[in-house]
Amino acid sequence: MSTPARRGRPGYDLESLLQVAVKLFNERGYDGTSMEDLSRKLGITKSAIYHHVPSKEELLRLAVDRALNGLFAVAAETESFEGKAIEKLEHLVRGSVLVLVEQLPFVTLLLRVRGNTKIERAALARRREFDRLVTELVKQAETEGDVRPDIDPAVTARLLYGMVNSLIEWYRPRRGSAGTELADAVCKIAFDGLRTQGG
Repeated sequence: MSTPARRGRPGYDLESLLQVAVKLFNERGYDGTSMEDLSRKLGITKSAIYHHVPSKEELLRLAVDRALNGLFAVAAETESFEGKAIEKLEHLVRGSVLVLVEQLPFVTLLLRVRGNTKIERAALARRREFDRLVTELVKQAETEGDVRPDIDPAVTARLLYGMVNSLIEWYRPRRGSAGTELADAVCKIAFDGLRTQGG
């Protein structure tokens, strides 16, 4: 069974394989999940998995890159966004919440990596780069007089994204609920507290 099956059980293409792998990584931890576990869960041989990916590490790379690429796409969009830094920051936070909602298992996995492998360390480096972008926007908004100056911009950025990232712990998609409602709620809570009076 070395080619993706299309009849009977769902097809074992790379996407369905990745979805199951991420679910297992989130449930058992990346280190606690073997290719044997994955093959059992899918009901296929390990060689059928290797038809799609060379290793478990490659599944991890594909998964964390999906989350990171989504966040950096929002960051790139924010750079071309017309407006003040506070508006760009709000746009970035809103977009980040939407990425989290749309890619919840992938973002969950990203936020749980600890740097035990080369792929995890690369993911953490990209996360730090993203954190720097957020901090820079907070600094600009402070310079423009729209963000309270009595809190270190790096602390503000961490607290802001601490709130966004905490969504993985309790948010569960419901049929008919839109990610935009959640993004609105996060932005109201965050930005009404961040803005200076009259900002």
